[in-house]
Amino acid sequence: MFTYRKAYRPYISPWDPCPPLLIKTYETPPQLYMGFQPMGLPQFDPREALRRGTLWPALFAPYTNPYKGVKGGVYGDGGTPVDG
Repeated sequence: MFTYRKAYRPYISPWDPCPPLLIKTYETPPQLYMGFQPMGLPQFDPREALRRGTLWPALFAPYTNPYKGVKGGVYGDGGTPVDG
């Protein structure tokens, strides 16, 4: 399945002073997957383009927080919710 969010498992040292994140994620921008900008792409109207930060819907990718839980909690180790 294609996704803009990629994940990897970092090295976890036995001497880490903090609880480790078991899975780290990062986002890749949509323009990496578009070889060239084809002619006639649909466009947002000017007000919507300013709000979204791009003129073309094909290049719009909102940031989503991968560590935010369903109830608003933040995942400390990539799997268990942490209060606060």
